Amino acid sequence: MVRKNTTQVVCVAEFLAAEGKTEELMAALHSLIQPTHREHGCIRYELNQRTDDPRRISFIEKWQDNEIFQKHCAMPYIKHFFDEVRPALVDSFEVKLYEEVLP
Repeated sequence: MVRKNTTQVVCVAEFLAAEGKTEELMAALHSLIQPTHREHGCIRYELNQRTDDPRRISFIEKWQDNEIFQKHCAMPYIKHFFDEVRPALVDSFEVKLYEEVLP
């Protein structure tokens, strides 16, 4: 039987930068890394840019549990990004949650 880690939360947050806004979006997302790494329960918070479509930028995240992930989502700098910064820089986005399948 395949085992999964049902406690930790893996999040993939994918953004499509608005035309001409890729560098500005990268800078805005990059500014979230350092404060997020300091959050309790943050296991992984990694920013990536697609090689075949540079306008597509993703965070791959891992959190200790869903409660801690929800606290992260409510952090002032995360709310500010989604409410104030994102609308001018992002054409579309999707946030997906996963459970890790264990080896």
